[in-house]
Amino acid sequence: MESGAVYNQTTEPEAKAPRRWPRFGFTLRRLWGWRLPIKVIQTIFSLVAVVCEEIVDDCRSCGGLYLFEFISCSAFLLSLLILCVYCTDLYKSLGEDKVQKLNFLAVPVIGASFLLASIVFSATCSGSAVESVAYVFGFFAALAFAAEFGIELFLRRKQKHLDERPGKPGNTPSSTENQPLNKKR
Repeated sequence: MESGAVYNQTTEPEAKAPRRWPRFGFTLRRLWGWRLPIKVIQTIFSLVAVVCEEIVDDCRSCGGLYLFEFISCSAFLLSLLILCVYCTDLYKSLGEDKVQKLNFLAVPVIGASFLLASIVFSATCSGSAVESVAYVFGFFAALAFAAEFGIELFLRRKQKHLDERPGKPGNTPSSTENQPLNKKR
């Protein structure tokens, strides 16, 4: 009692951590199960398509090649960007819902564009082996994007059906959970 310790506060206010920019820590925990392999496959197939179309030295009708070049390069960069966002602290900074919504909307657009570009390029190519490899990997990449969209759509519908199950008790005013504990009679 001599030091006055009895009258000191027993709790101290919690100090708030200073707001910092994201550290860009790397983690794979957000890409669980099938997500990591499909994202890596999309990125690799897009990269191979870009590299192969860059090797093409002569084209008969260059419009298809230029379209394929633009789409494949864009798809590679976007898939790499989405992969990096999922694997870094940007995922938390941007918000989980926003990243997942962006991915859900971007994947079918990228896949459909890649499919269209691959069809146009395969129809206008001169038949060289490098061109064939490029558009085949374009088709593979489009299939990878379509597979991710299909799986994601299936899982969202499954979750929606689980949320709407009739066996789930509703929140009714007469249920016992909503009654006061000390009910006066």
